[in-house]
Amino acid sequence: MQRVYDFLRRHPTLVDSFWAVCLVLMTGAWLIAVDTTNPDDNPHAPHSGIARTIALVIGIGYAVVVALRRRYPERMLLVAGALGVVQVVVDSSPGPANFAMLVVIFTVAAGDVPWASRLALIGAAVAPVVNQLRWRADSENVIQQAVGLAFLTVPFLLAWVLGDSLRTRRAYYAQLEERAARLERERETQSRIAVAAERARIARELHDVVAHNVSVMVVQADGAAYVLDTAPQQAKEALTTISGTGRQALAEMRRLLGVLRTGDPGAGGEYVPQPGVEQLAELVEQVRGAGLTVSFEVAGSPRELPSSIELAAYRIVQEALTNTRKHGGPEAGAAVRLTYADGELQVLIEDDGRGSLPELYEEGGADGQGHGLIGMRERVGMTGGELDAGPRPGGGFRVRAVLPLKTAA
Repeated sequence: MQRVYDFLRRHPTLVDSFWAVCLVLMTGAWLIAVDTTNPDDNPHAPHSGIARTIALVIGIGYAVVVALRRRYPERMLLVAGALGVVQVVVDSSPGPANFAMLVVIFTVAAGDVPWASRLALIGAAVAPVVNQLRWRADSENVIQQAVGLAFLTVPFLLAWVLGDSLRTRRAYYAQLEERAARLERERETQSRIAVAAERARIARELHDVVAHNVSVMVVQADGAAYVLDTAPQQAKEALTTISGTGRQALAEMRRLLGVLRTGDPGAGGEYVPQPGVEQLAELVEQVRGAGLTVSFEVAGSPRELPSSIELAAYRIVQEALTNTRKHGGPEAGAAVRLTYADGELQVLIEDDGRGSLPELYEEGGADGQGHGLIGMRERVGMTGGELDAGPRPGGGFRVRAVLPLKTAA
């Protein structure tokens, strides 16, 4: 059934042609019915052979108007008007074929050609008056003629109003679709910009970590060369430190190359040491000082972590608490839990704020630039971990990040 519907939508002229054939058949049936009536009952009806022939030709003309109304709407409006004038001149009374006038008025009013729509409105107002003056019944009084004119005028004007309403609605829907498409494009652009900016910021942050590791390696190498002859054991320990630091620096450099962008305007800015999990307690105290109730808990056995993991954990907690403070509401509270598990570090931040509005958290951000969750996903993706963020059952918002230590190492 859907295929049939799609086929008919692709071939509107075929559908209109079907109704045109029906209109011709109705005209023929009307002429046959008129031929069996008494001419005195309806003196304006086509009783003679010539009058019926003219009425049939006019009916076929109106059928052509219906068949081609959507392909050539303005031309068919003019053709319908010309056929109406011919009817008035040859005194061919209206029949079923005149229904085509309502159809073409509706079609033109639904189109986007202003002059054709105005002409259709004028025709809708004039045609009933001309019909009433040209083929009025002598037995009707003035009141009956006025009522008949009103009943005849309403369908014509209603056809134009419905067509114009359809045109307005189509224009409104087209505007909504265009606006939605534009907003979607802008959102995608903003998301790409946010991702690029976040990656550039991560690259700048990792710069300090890599630079620190390389500096340690240089210092240890100089020290090992200095004590190589006098203290071989200290030189061996220095070489071991160089080996471990070099592996860590290599892992950080690989991750850095994945996000580094040439020509970054902030590449030459001032670099400062980056925070880690040891600074989370200070962060929590700072947030508490801003008026947000926060609890902090550490589970498992704390141990040394790669610098990228510590930085990612710190930034995730910072983003989540900032979002809670900005969007969770005045009475919101949060809980931060840091869990040292086998081979991974788990970070859980939960609040009891307005978790039913996740789009607010999506637009948050510790830096005030928006797209807080996008930044979190980028950071977690850099470490090969997983991020789960969304509303909590019963209210509130939850952010859970799993940062694998083995992958980071």
